[in-house]
Amino acid sequence: MTEPVTRASPTSTTDRAIPLAEFAADIERRRREAGELDVPRNSGTRRTLSKRALLAAIEKAGGRW
Repeated sequence: MTEPVTRASPTSTTDRAIPLAEFAADIERRRREAGELDVPRNSGTRRTLSKRALLAAIEKAGGRW
């Protein structure tokens, strides 16, 4: 007989649901530990024509992307 397929153990963190507040606190802690991250914006040199048109329409409507 074959053994049944089982999920991760009850103590595994990969299958455990956590409350949203606990998740948010964990993210905040990780951000504090990582420090300020300076992520450069995309230069936009490889945008498609449709993306350029969309951004132009947003700007024309008074938005800023």
